Amino acid sequence: MTFDFQELAKRWPSGIVARHEVPKFTGGLLNARTLANLDSLGEGPARGRMGRKIFYRVEDLCAWLQARTKDGI
Repeated sequence: MTFDFQELAKRWPSGIVARHEVPKFTGGLLNARTLANLDSLGEGPARGRMGRKIFYRVEDLCAWLQARTKDGI
């Protein structure tokens, strides 16, 4: 059974997720600092910047999370 991250997207109140909100979006599965490190390596999802804040489109973040998810069991 594969987790569907689109369910998270449906419940998120906005079309974007600020980097510091990623832990809340993922239920604590992904730390904002980890995502910053992956971004610096070019391995994170597509991102945008507004001033000093980094954000991700919900669709891009969900697609990236889905691609990195492995089935357990």
